[in-house]
Amino acid sequence: MRAIHRNILLTPGPATTTDSVKMSQVVPDICPREEEFGEVMRYICNELTRLVADPEHYATVLFAGSGTAAVESMISSIPGKDAVLIVNNGAYGKRMCEIASVYGLNYMEFNSSPEDTIDLVALEKYIRSSTRAISHLAVVHHETTTGLLNDVNAIGEICKQHAIDLIVDAMSSFGAIPIRMNEMNIAYLASSSNKNLQGMAGVSFVIANRSKLDKLKDAQPRNFYLNLYAQYIHFSKRNQMRFTPPVQTLYALKQALDELKQEGVAKRYKRYTSSWEALINGIRELGLTHLVPEKHHSKIITSIIEPDCAGYHFQTMHDYFYKQGIMIYPGKLDRLNTFRIANIGDITPKDIALFLALLQVYLRSIGFVREK
Repeated sequence: MRAIHRNILLTPGPATTTDSVKMSQVVPDICPREEEFGEVMRYICNELTRLVADPEHYATVLFAGSGTAAVESMISSIPGKDAVLIVNNGAYGKRMCEIASVYGLNYMEFNSSPEDTIDLVALEKYIRSSTRAISHLAVVHHETTTGLLNDVNAIGEICKQHAIDLIVDAMSSFGAIPIRMNEMNIAYLASSSNKNLQGMAGVSFVIANRSKLDKLKDAQPRNFYLNLYAQYIHFSKRNQMRFTPPVQTLYALKQALDELKQEGVAKRYKRYTSSWEALINGIRELGLTHLVPEKHHSKIITSIIEPDCAGYHFQTMHDYFYKQGIMIYPGKLDRLNTFRIANIGDITPKDIALFLALLQVYLRSIGFVREK
């Protein structure tokens, strides 16, 4: 295998991939309607489902598109006439509200801080006092805005008590933070190929309880390409997506899943955690602070408060790291200046150590003085 130049992506996804994932895309051309490729997709669906649920009772529905495609499929395809309650505590909870608004859904918004845990007592009180019947609740498991990990297990218990189906955006938790859909009372879950799975961007998916999917049969479609039930039933009958799949990207996802099986979800999360600990200790030594308290932190993406220094500018810092083959990400909070560092993908504490060494050089160059 020829060597491929390695960039270090400290971004929320796409993530740094292994050479073997990259090279797995170099395959003979194939018509995706051939039985052989149908079996590749079937394998991927089963392996994705097994990561979080029993394939006998749950199914994975593949889409060609970014993670937002899978989230939009859920939000637009699942709720009926009753209200869907959306927890908004970051940019991606807000995005679900925007999707619901575009489709004219009967939705309600529960607002919560993007940097601290959801008040579950207030959430349940909101449900109990609602004058509208609530059939579904949608929440982001790991808010990529800040690195906040929402307590989906507890929210699932609340949903169970009120006969509400739980919809989860697990975009940046799936494949690292352990999830069991049945035990956590999750009816529908969305994620994508290019974050903790360490595959290439371009595939997203919904994993759902089969009995819940079957109940969507008679629902009035609100969309065409992203119709969840239509995609599910077509694949169930034909082993094919309804429309042209991203062939090479799916071969890469197959390889990435095989590598995840070898490493294991628990060990992958342990590796991520080791990198996160190195990051947190390093920025603390440099006089920087992160936003989310450690007890509520995902240990996957960290929102760091920008240095209070006249010489600082994020784009300049970004360009400095880019020249070194390291990519970083801006913050997404309007009221607070932050930048984000992710430690997902084929990343090790050694990569974090390099980032911190270069960050120290940069902070010195702009005259940032650590506060005592």
